[in-house]
Amino acid sequence: MERLQRWRAHGGWQEVWRHDSAATGTPMEFSIFLPEAATQGPRPVVWYLSGLTCSWANVTEKGEFRAACARLGLVFIAPDTSPRGVDVPDDPEGAYDFGLGAGFYVDATQAPWSRHYRMRSYVETELPALIAQHFPVDMQRQSIMGHSMGGHGALTIGLRNPGRFRSVSAFAPIVAPTACPWGQKALGGYLGADPADWAAYDACRLIEAGARVPALRVDQGAADGFLETQLMPERLKAACEAAGQPLELALHEGYDHSYYFIGSLMGAHLDWHARHLR
Repeated sequence: MERLQRWRAHGGWQEVWRHDSAATGTPMEFSIFLPEAATQGPRPVVWYLSGLTCSWANVTEKGEFRAACARLGLVFIAPDTSPRGVDVPDDPEGAYDFGLGAGFYVDATQAPWSRHYRMRSYVETELPALIAQHFPVDMQRQSIMGHSMGGHGALTIGLRNPGRFRSVSAFAPIVAPTACPWGQKALGGYLGADPADWAAYDACRLIEAGARVPALRVDQGAADGFLETQLMPERLKAACEAAGQPLELALHEGYDHSYYFIGSLMGAHLDWHARHLR
């Protein structure tokens, strides 16, 4: 574990750490905000998973979460979105939606991706164990959230781990990756051509198969250019209604896919998570 950066913020500390990952076989970085309340004992944890092209830096610099986390006493952790390094393969055509910055929170099974692209194991297992060992966190009180590809990650990780997270939320998530171009490209590339192997990474399919979370919230911008072709929140609404999974879904006029949207609603999401974490 090596601390790379540290800044005083809202009475607490914003830090960036690097460590060697057994899951990905590479160094990995993450950011963590420790509120002042963490000096008095373990605090609840909110995980944030970022979207395509992002790293931990996007939400850390633009997410507008620290004031709310300081007020609520929440630890906020943002992992990276993919392994990185000179030996890590990338999309041969340099596309933004596959390879570096686009790990899709899966454990790849196809060469050459399977050697390093194991973000499911990293986010679900390795990083939580590391956080529990080194930081003042209450691992009995966890919530998870994300944006776009990270919203897909938050939904599927929450659904696959019943009892771990008290609440799950997302901004403009990819809710049905088996049915949209982003998801079909990523899942086909990382997992192979058989759609049967993709089901564990599709929130709608997981809900249809019986997976549940205690509390689920999704906010979507109505002016999001990816709304109809990639995100399709109506599919999540239909799956939840059919399965009896409670869902708080809201469409916000004028908002797009950017961090201006995320920053506008971040405080409301953290207030919502804090109520479930009490």
